[in-house]
Amino acid sequence: MADQPATLGQAIAQARKAKGLSQKELAEKIMREDGEGSVSAQYLNDIEHDRRAPSSDHMIGEFVRVLGLGENYLYYLADRVPASVRKMALSPDEVELWVSAAFRRSGPTKKGR
Repeated sequence: MADQPATLGQAIAQARKAKGLSQKELAEKIMREDGEGSVSAQYLNDIEHDRRAPSSDHMIGEFVRVLGLGENYLYYLADRVPASVRKMALSPDEVELWVSAAFRRSGPTKKGR
């Protein structure tokens, strides 16, 4: 079993390679938010090497769509909260409860932690 990617860039690169796509081919499939074409191969390269992060929820959605990765997994690796959760307008106390329930108490643990 291959090691799990530690970063969003690693996850995208791993999924791209598993699909047999070059960076240029993947970049051509990732549509910009304005709908005016695709992202550049350099932008994708920067994301894969963790020099940049996807600029919006739309970009994360595009990687989900094209690579078939789990949306929640990519948001987790991007250190972002999905828009659907942000729209819940949670109070600070509700956020604390949500994070505790989702990650601290019931989340998976690594050995030695």
